[in-house]
Amino acid sequence: MKFLHSMIRVKNLDASMKFYKELIGLKPSETLRLEDCTLYYLKDESTGVEIELTLNDETPQDGYEKGNAFGHFAFEVEDMDAISRKVAELGYEWLYEPFYMEEAGFTIAFITDPDGNEIEFICKK
Repeated sequence: MKFLHSMIRVKNLDASMKFYKELIGLKPSETLRLEDCTLYYLKDESTGVEIELTLNDETPQDGYEKGNAFGHFAFEVEDMDAISRKVAELGYEWLYEPFYMEEAGFTIAFITDPDGNEIEFICKK
């Protein structure tokens, strides 16, 4: 068995594409038009895992409600200082600024995507 992708619904496709392409570094891999929505796949080229951004034709004006079961997506970064600079350059703000998590032995930080989904960055150096 192979893990392929996770799907999230987005309200503003342009903002979400900018976030996942420019900050996270995912690459567009496929677009699929369905009857009531369009699916945009973005791939992590090092693992092959994708995030599917779903843009429904009828999107709630205030976006989608978050359930209480989903926590976050996690991405390993090589250099937390470099990602911090990129966050600032692109005009994003940290949810939780980088900090050393002694229990785990590495540095983590959290940000939210344009739809409020939490993204964790982990730097094991």
